[in-house]
Amino acid sequence: MSLLPPPRDEKGGVIPHDHIEICSNDGIIRRISEQQLIFDEKSGTRRISSLALKPSSGPNGGLSVDLQQQIEDAGLNAKSFVTTPRWMGSIRFEAGHLRAEGFLVGYDPIFPENPYHGEVWGNFTRSKQAQLFQLCQWFVPIENTLIYVS
Repeated sequence: MSLLPPPRDEKGGVIPHDHIEICSNDGIIRRISEQQLIFDEKSGTRRISSLALKPSSGPNGGLSVDLQQQIEDAGLNAKSFVTTPRWMGSIRFEAGHLRAEGFLVGYDPIFPENPYHGEVWGNFTRSKQAQLFQLCQWFVPIENTLIYVS
């Protein structure tokens, strides 16, 4: 199913919004790169850095994500679609869990090659990042890497 266009400001930028067509149980995928991994001395292994849950800067900046349901509705394999040499792994949230933490989950097709792009908008404090790491699961796991160490 194709989503309704997102709301835009006078310059054409997507306005932070909670897209009504993104259902609570829809998968929200955050891609993970090597640059977002660190060695954790506490666990003695690699883990995802809080850098992975930092929104982009600038007006209306959010956390860049992929919308699993839209990828699959287009007949594509979501795991293959989000995995590239740069983006070697990914984690998955449910939209409802993000919303329960006070975030907006919206549609933001900013890249022509990725019409399934979305954003998560909100206040990504350290405590919220820690909570989000506890809410997500591996979608495409990275070998010998943990999501989070509490």
